Amino acid sequence: MIDTIFAVSSGRPPAAIAVLRISGPDAMRAAVAMSGPLPPERRATLRALYDPVDNRLLDRGLLLVFPGPATATGEDLVELHLHGGRAVVDGVEAALAAIPGLRPAAPGEFTRRALANGRIDLTEAEGLADLLSAETEAQRRMAIDASGGRLRRLVGEWSEQALTLSAMIEALLDHADEDDVDASDAVVGRVRHDAARLADAIDTVLSAPPVERLRDGIRVVLAGPPNAGKSTLLNRLVEREAAIVSPVAGTTRDRIEIPVTRNGMAWLFIDTAGIRHGADDAVERIGIERASRAMAEADIVLWLGEDEPPVGAIGLFPRCDLPGRTIPSDRIGVSAVTGVGMGVLWTRLTEHGRSLLPKTDEVALNRRQRTDAATAAAALQRASMQQDPLLIGEELRYAIGGFAALTGVRATEAMLDTLFGRFCIGK
Repeated sequence: MIDTIFAVSSGRPPAAIAVLRISGPDAMRAAVAMSGPLPPERRATLRALYDPVDNRLLDRGLLLVFPGPATATGEDLVELHLHGGRAVVDGVEAALAAIPGLRPAAPGEFTRRALANGRIDLTEAEGLADLLSAETEAQRRMAIDASGGRLRRLVGEWSEQALTLSAMIEALLDHADEDDVDASDAVVGRVRHDAARLADAIDTVLSAPPVERLRDGIRVVLAGPPNAGKSTLLNRLVEREAAIVSPVAGTTRDRIEIPVTRNGMAWLFIDTAGIRHGADDAVERIGIERASRAMAEADIVLWLGEDEPPVGAIGLFPRCDLPGRTIPSDRIGVSAVTGVGMGVLWTRLTEHGRSLLPKTDEVALNRRQRTDAATAAAALQRASMQQDPLLIGEELRYAIGGFAALTGVRATEAMLDTLFGRFCIGK
């Protein structure tokens, strides 16, 4: 028996209004127990709400009923629009919990039921999770597209094309004795050509920057020799005293990660231990190894030091405000103390950072989606290189399976638990 769940789906109290949702087979029964006969469906009606146990008045609010399956969850759904005080909400939730068959919802359980009942697919659920955690305009716009079904529609087009090719091959195999050789070769040739073209279309989407860069931030690593001013510059970039600053070389032993939002973009600035050859201290060597690893994983490296910057790094000339220091032509002069050059540095970072982010008019995939899409594309590419219709059909089935995994038709419980654990209660 499926439980009926309830939770506040608006902001937590206190608030002017609290929207409490009830979803499941006993939602209508619960509404009757608290308010009497149900109002017309999908019409907000003012009702007094009573505790079914002792008939105590809990609140007067709006009641709306939505019969399934045409609801957000695909189940019978009731909304109670209450006064948003804590005591009111706690009282109504306690009364609902006392009704047999009802229980509080787990995080993301409303959306999980929408997925299970076919109201949304996995890509839309992931987009909604990203929308709930969006902190920048770019994150919001990309999440809106995903939660609105943009990726689902694209994957649906890919899947439909693959199914058409599969049907052509299956028809050829079923009637192999009836067709002449030339006709069979023509069908195989067309399927191979269209499979390659579909694989290329998927690869084009895969070549776009991943959506994680929007959500997790562009990783900017500050690197260079000891006492080059990395920690001082980090504090200036994030506009707070995040790292300990000392004239003693080697103060920073481990990497420090600070998330920042600026210019409508998410950044993750990483301060690292000073890099030098011949370090004899074991702890210092570990710090240098971690600094090297951070540089390898970085989207952007800011190199502070007189040595030649690593390939692709942005070379900086720190403490440029000190007398007698001439800024090399290939470096950006900065002073974390006076702020000289910080505007130029931020402009350079923003220009470089935007080139690493997915564009608003293109579909961006997360890590899981990229894996499933790549699986489908690889199978289509293999299909395009086969001559035997049996092998082509098998590869097309692999591709169709990849699309099914991408949209959640073949999602595992563990993966769903991880996804919906990111949601708030009531969503």
